[in-house]
Amino acid sequence: MDLAYTDEEEEFRAGLREWLAAALPALPPRPSPDDWPGRRAYDTGWQRRLHDAGYGQVHWDASPTTRLIFLEETERAGAPYVGANFVGLLHAGPTVAAEGSARQRERWLAPILRGDAVWCQGFSEPDAGSDLAALRTRAVRDGDTYVINGSKIWTSHAEVADWCELLVRTDPGAPRHRGISWLALPMDTPGITVRPLRTLAGSTEFAEMFLDDVRVPVANRVGAENDGWRVTMVTLSFERGTAFVGEVVACRRTLGDLAAHARRTGRWDDPVLRRELGRLNAEFGALWRLTQWNVSEAQASGGVPGVGGSVFKLRYSHARQRLYDVAAGVLGGAGALDTGQEWTRDRLSSLSYTIAAGTSQIQRNIVAERILGLPREPGPAGEGR
Repeated sequence: MDLAYTDEEEEFRAGLREWLAAALPALPPRPSPDDWPGRRAYDTGWQRRLHDAGYGQVHWDASPTTRLIFLEETERAGAPYVGANFVGLLHAGPTVAAEGSARQRERWLAPILRGDAVWCQGFSEPDAGSDLAALRTRAVRDGDTYVINGSKIWTSHAEVADWCELLVRTDPGAPRHRGISWLALPMDTPGITVRPLRTLAGSTEFAEMFLDDVRVPVANRVGAENDGWRVTMVTLSFERGTAFVGEVVACRRTLGDLAAHARRTGRWDDPVLRRELGRLNAEFGALWRLTQWNVSEAQASGGVPGVGGSVFKLRYSHARQRLYDVAAGVLGGAGALDTGQEWTRDRLSSLSYTIAAGTSQIQRNIVAERILGLPREPGPAGEGR
């Protein structure tokens, strides 16, 4: 499948390339990976540059094809990733743009696009990770506010966030998929406790979050009360369908770097290695085509990615893990430990991709049920899930 670009879109690409060539050399040095306040400042500073140059609105006010071009070109140029505000720019923001009221869009989108507000994600819970609908965090309505009690885990970038996209149970008596609401939670609200979690790679971009009698205005609810599961599916469609576009380009660049390293060091003579690199090249080429198809489908359906994102997420997660396994073999012990190139960090990070944004098991269920039309797995007492 070839995604055809219009003359206007190709003009956008050329202008973006020219701007990136001038803007990137003027950036300050990247902060240490462990300096989260510094990383927040660096990432939001870059977002402000994009905004001031007229590119900040690309995430929501442009066609899916234009967003694809934007992500492709910024990644190829080595521009900073969305970083500490990936939830705001790639998940919460697009969800508010698609599902929020006019007042909510006016309130929350502009600060994200300017780099003034960082969001985190409060979905998973200690006893409800992949089974997201089993969440227990309660929100009891008290006049014009909700009183929230519960806890979240793997709360991405909670340590530097201003807002949280939060899932809560607003009707404990309803079927579990129908009693959930999607709220925007200010992170400076009294009653919130954040405890960083250190990952295998040594970073602390995740945290536990405890909520004790936290009050949130009802006006901060996106969508109707108890309709949060549907809104969440919109969020997850962005998370799985378009949020990884830049990373596919990055993986293809990494693959090229590995091939070049193998040629320089004589490893290219190994037919097994060449075959593995060739397979990965074909895999990521196919993933890029699938990305284009998903984007074209989203464009045809009004901008929200469909279930094809689950096919992409499933294949991409495993391909990325294989890529960094091969990288460790090509680079050898010394190269794999060269943290200046971040090979070790990226390899360890790759292990999480079959869990993050929905486990591979969840993606297989979605593909089986919603694409192939297979029957759902029976739930308790023989009931469907």
